[in-house]
Amino acid sequence: MESRSPLALVVDDEADLAAVVAQYLRREGFDAREVHDGAAAVALARDLGPDLVILDLGLPGLDGVEVCRAIRGFSDCYIIMLTARADEADKLKGLLIGADDYVTKPFSPRELVVRVRVLQRRPRSPRAVPPLAFGDLAIDPAARRVTLAGRPVELTRTEFDVLAFLAAAPGAVHSRAAILRALWGSDWVEDDHAAEVHVAHIRQKLGPAGRRYVRTVRGVGYQIGDGT
Repeated sequence: MESRSPLALVVDDEADLAAVVAQYLRREGFDAREVHDGAAAVALARDLGPDLVILDLGLPGLDGVEVCRAIRGFSDCYIIMLTARADEADKLKGLLIGADDYVTKPFSPRELVVRVRVLQRRPRSPRAVPPLAFGDLAIDPAARRVTLAGRPVELTRTEFDVLAFLAAAPGAVHSRAAILRALWGSDWVEDDHAAEVHVAHIRQKLGPAGRRYVRTVRGVGYQIGDGT
C-alpha cells in the first residue's frame, strides 16, 4: 500500500500568508490545505485527521484558542500557534490548551519549517519499555497511555512526552532546559517557560495530587513522584 503524504492544515484569515506557509510545507513533503475560517478548520480537521495544524491565534469569530481546544477534543496532531501578540500570557495561552509550539508574527517561513522539523524528530514509534507505576499513576510508553487509579488521563502528545521523559529516570531531577533539549533537540529555540506550562497542564489533569506526582525541586527542576 502506498503511504500518503502527511497532511497539514494552515489556518489563517490572511490568505496570502496562508498560501506562503502552505507552499513551504509542500516543499517539505506535506499535503498542505489552506483554511481561512475557524469553524471550517475544526470541521476539516475532524474529517481529514491532519498530522499538523498551523493555527493563527487571532482568527475572527471562532478564534485560535477555541479551534485548538476543539481539535484537541478528538486529535493529538501537532499544533503550532501563530500569534501577532507580544504579551507572553497570550503566547502561553496556546500551550495551556494543547498547542505544541508557537511562533510570533512577523516570522520567517523558514523558521516555521525548522519548528516543524523539530517536532517531527520527536520519536513516536513504540519502544519495548514496560509500563511504569508510581503509586496510583501508571504510564505505558509503548501504548502511550496514562491511567490514575485505573482511570485514563487524556494527555496531548507533548504532555505525554514530558511525563514519560520524567518517568524514565525515577528520582532524577531534570531542569526545564534539559526537558526541552531531550524532547525537542539541541536547536530548540523556545524559552524554558514552555516546559513549565506543559508541566502545569499535566498536573491539572492529574488532579489534586498532581504536584506530588510531578514534583518541583526548587531552583533545579522537576522529578516524578509516587503521589504521597
